[in-house]
Amino acid sequence: MSTAETASQTRPKKLFIRTYGCQMNVYDSDRMADALAPQGYEPTTEIEDADLVLLNTCHIREKASEKVFSELGRLKELQSEKRASGGDLMIGVAGCVAQAEGEEIARRAPVVDMVFGPQAYHRLPDMLARAESQRHMHPSLKKPVIDTDFPEEDKFAHLPAAKKEVTLTRGLTAFLTVQEGCDKFCSFCVVPYTRGAEVSRPVHQVLEEARRLVDAGVKEITLLGQNVNAYHGLDATGRPVGLGELAYLLAEISGLERLRYTTSHPRDMDDALIAAHRDLPLLMPYLHLPVQSGSDRILKAMNRKHTSAEYLALIDKIKAARPDMALSGDFIVGFPGENDQDFEDTLSIIRETGYASAYSFKYSTRPGTPGASLGDQVAEEVKTERLYRLQELVNAQTTAFHASCVGKTMPVLIERVGRMQGQVGGRSPYLQAVHLDGPTSLIGAIHQVEIIGTSTNSLVGRLKQAVAA
Repeated sequence: MSTAETASQTRPKKLFIRTYGCQMNVYDSDRMADALAPQGYEPTTEIEDADLVLLNTCHIREKASEKVFSELGRLKELQSEKRASGGDLMIGVAGCVAQAEGEEIARRAPVVDMVFGPQAYHRLPDMLARAESQRHMHPSLKKPVIDTDFPEEDKFAHLPAAKKEVTLTRGLTAFLTVQEGCDKFCSFCVVPYTRGAEVSRPVHQVLEEARRLVDAGVKEITLLGQNVNAYHGLDATGRPVGLGELAYLLAEISGLERLRYTTSHPRDMDDALIAAHRDLPLLMPYLHLPVQSGSDRILKAMNRKHTSAEYLALIDKIKAARPDMALSGDFIVGFPGENDQDFEDTLSIIRETGYASAYSFKYSTRPGTPGASLGDQVAEEVKTERLYRLQELVNAQTTAFHASCVGKTMPVLIERVGRMQGQVGGRSPYLQAVHLDGPTSLIGAIHQVEIIGTSTNSLVGRLKQAVAA
């Protein structure tokens, strides 16, 4: 046995996960690490140290698959270097690109050992064992393990819980997926095809995971779902429970101090959820509620099934229940057929709503979606110019919102040491980064902070009361 082989058997196996895209992928990556921990894999932040690299992919952005193939080319070189020195590297591609293009990945990138979708990662240990059995096969005989089926079983019921010490290392805030999939079929979106139909986790499962997180020191939980406010998990009696009722149940967990959720759809923002915002102080006054366009004609082409007037009326209803609510949104410019008036309608809804922040993108076709076959595509230079104008407006609103916070005192969850000596940092109820001078003893709790200034992407605060160092 060589020295390199002996060393590989004595040291822990190292796992590196590169996560692309949304918060749900961040959550999924953590659960993949949890699934592999019993197999002896420890996370590493250095890809060169890894024995196994997983790319957890996202299919939302343009040219997503090409970025994956580019990364796989670099990993092939790393694998060759490791093998030349007596080591090895296994490679897996997970997530939505894997779900949509699994066979193509296997064909174009034989360096890959495993390809699996977001509904299959609870079977990762089995996939890994099958892939390892082929490690020393001749390349002509080796075939990647592909698992892109939508399982009938509940994947969450088969996943091990993270150890308490692992949860502690992940910080004071945590994501918790409660709903997956989408039944809306917006004509621009691949999610129904890569994540499947809308499925909600049972209430007891969500509450159990939330309690474990809080027991490990988590102070703030963000509930995740492709359409999180479409949550309809069953309780112990088999009765469907909505997101609003779930929020009341979570509020009963001692030690949970903040609750958020994302991403929402306007059609699923019901009265019970709005009432929860009115009644529950731990439910943060910051709501991501995408509208995508301000033009009713374009909204219909997008299959959004709501009008701009209905969206604005909903915003008024939410703010009546929670006057301090701030909004975040998503916008797509240049959807097929969008003319100058349609775009002006979008700018108009932004002005009328007033956003604390927003995400905006140029439309790009996604193979397999209805939008990909639409005619009247908007010229790229027109999309670019419209995106610039929209972002200029949103940035001005964000700057104004930050400025409106100056002089106010707000609760800030202090999470970390700051970049400057003697500084700590945290998050406001509106997800703004807040920096202030103070001792590290502040970390781990919510403190009242007076906002005294703003910087480019954050707020500057001052502790309202003295804290012992």
